[in-house]
Amino acid sequence: MKKIYLFLSLILLCACSRPEVPGQFDTVDKLPTMRPDYADVTIPCNIAPLNFAVVEVGSDKVVARFTMPDGESHVFGSKQKLEFEAVEWKEMLAKSAGDKMQVEIWTSGNNGWTAYKPFSIAVAKDSIDPYVSYRLIQPSYVGYEELRIEQRCLEDFSTRDIYNNMSISTETKGQCINCHSYQNYKTDNMLFHIRKDWGGTIIVRDGGKPMRVNLKTAETISAGVYPAWHPILPIIAFSTNKTAQSFHTVYTDKVEVFDDSSDLILYDLDRNEVSNIQADPEEMEVFPTWSPDGRMLYYCSAHIRFGADGGDAAQEAMERYTEVKYDIYRMSFDPTTHQFGERELVYAASADSMSATLPRISPDGRWLVFARAPYGCFHVWHHEADIWAVDLQTGTVGAVPGINSDASESYPTFSSNGRWLMTASRRDDGNYTRPYIAYFTQEGQCMKPFEMPQENPVFYTLTPFSFNRPEFMRQPVSFTVSDVVDAEKREAVNAKFHQ
Repeated sequence: MKKIYLFLSLILLCACSRPEVPGQFDTVDKLPTMRPDYADVTIPCNIAPLNFAVVEVGSDKVVARFTMPDGESHVFGSKQKLEFEAVEWKEMLAKSAGDKMQVEIWTSGNNGWTAYKPFSIAVAKDSIDPYVSYRLIQPSYVGYEELRIEQRCLEDFSTRDIYNNMSISTETKGQCINCHSYQNYKTDNMLFHIRKDWGGTIIVRDGGKPMRVNLKTAETISAGVYPAWHPILPIIAFSTNKTAQSFHTVYTDKVEVFDDSSDLILYDLDRNEVSNIQADPEEMEVFPTWSPDGRMLYYCSAHIRFGADGGDAAQEAMERYTEVKYDIYRMSFDPTTHQFGERELVYAASADSMSATLPRISPDGRWLVFARAPYGCFHVWHHEADIWAVDLQTGTVGAVPGINSDASESYPTFSSNGRWLMTASRRDDGNYTRPYIAYFTQEGQCMKPFEMPQENPVFYTLTPFSFNRPEFMRQPVSFTVSDVVDAEKREAVNAKFHQ
């Protein structure tokens, strides 16, 4: 009985400790300065709490009132950071789904309380995939030891390593983790690539243990680099690339990453065979991606050749990097015979003296989104890069309304229901890549993007890592980092080349 009384007393104490809305205050006609900025965003009905900090100069306290569509209100207060309890936040989302929460903010300083312009947070009925993964890397250009692929639950703040570079690295042997890919948003069939020591492509099939495969053959430029797992079949499209980088000395873009040659290959997991898809020496093909039904392969290609006269291809590529303009093509694919049709031009970015990379298709097959910048392949380094789209029903092409900023926007990817578009954005400070998520309408427009929520509202201000290649996942990975290390210690399976 004493325990029950104690429990009830704690409930009453918590209820009584709720902050109160100020009775007297001055009003200003502006939104409060928040980190992150969640004013007037549209969020999924299953997203983690949108913890945020109010960073108005001279303020030492903040009070916020969230009013649900039915008129019920929740009042929160703190010194600067507003952090919500998970249970209460879920209740607020459930009551606001399909409608909006109205938000009012007050701050207190030496001159008393100030009320700011109210705003709303729309809660869509459309949920978001429960997990995302991304590559965490410091922008140190040469020091990539502290590098990992991390899995994050979007419904809470839990994370875990899919793989950590430091798990097997030593003082004399190191490695670099490359891109990860999933079959139809599920982790039963997935991969990522490791370069340098213990290098190879780590592949998981049917939820089993990871295995290490060497995709480099005498007939191909390199091992598999940028992957795209077929949505149905046990086959993977890769680009093979010879990549280099150089540094700008007097330019806002710090680094230039470029290829001096690249092709497309297909890897058949059942046969352990690699074959060429496109290997035209006059073209540089890269970034394959499948249509949702698996009957079309989209990719980027630049009509240029380096080293044709016997010179140094890498040196020539570095000198002519602004001439590289990628267009988007597609080829039909027969799932029965594994044969590709003739290539078809989808979007000629080069006709506008631009370059289009990183294409992705919406799950309904209607929208092709991509990153667009004046030149080159790695638009994450190009501050002019924006997200564009082709309406594959009408052929209309244009910038995606609502998603772009003055900084680099790259690597667009759709959620499995097609209602959420995630990008790798540098809009915060121009230097670090962060995951931004926006509601994507059926008409191809985006609502105001919001930064992936973190438990600590000032997390992005403190972390030294960029979030690269963000991908949605419908389920968590089932293997451990130790399973990957075990696969690396075993002899790699050598793929065979099939003409």
